Amino acid sequence: MKRFRDFWPYYLQEHARAGTRALHYAGTSLAVGLLAAAPFAGHWWVAVALPVAGYGFAWAGHGLIEHNRPATFRYPFWSLRADFVMLQRFLTGRIAGDLVRAGVRADGTVDPARRIMG
Repeated sequence: MKRFRDFWPYYLQEHARAGTRALHYAGTSLAVGLLAAAPFAGHWWVAVALPVAGYGFAWAGHGLIEHNRPATFRYPFWSLRADFVMLQRFLTGRIAGDLVRAGVRADGTVDPARRIMG
């Protein structure tokens, strides 16, 4: 994949189940909160907690709910960007339309005819 706009539907397909997305939202939000609190915390562990919070929730979702390998391993920068885009689209109520356009069904499955192989 050469462009983020080509990666985005693939990313959504890899996050087809609502529980996986919810864990991503939690991890990304926690990481943002930790980053915002870091200047005031005065503790070195906050820097260590950032990736643990962000990726820990996300990888738990992939292992326990989605049963797939996180896109982070193949597309680390686009995956990080997509985490924030997905959270923003969720918070603004736009994620449902994105999921439909990506071929993600309401039951958390992906239309086989629309499956993108990453």
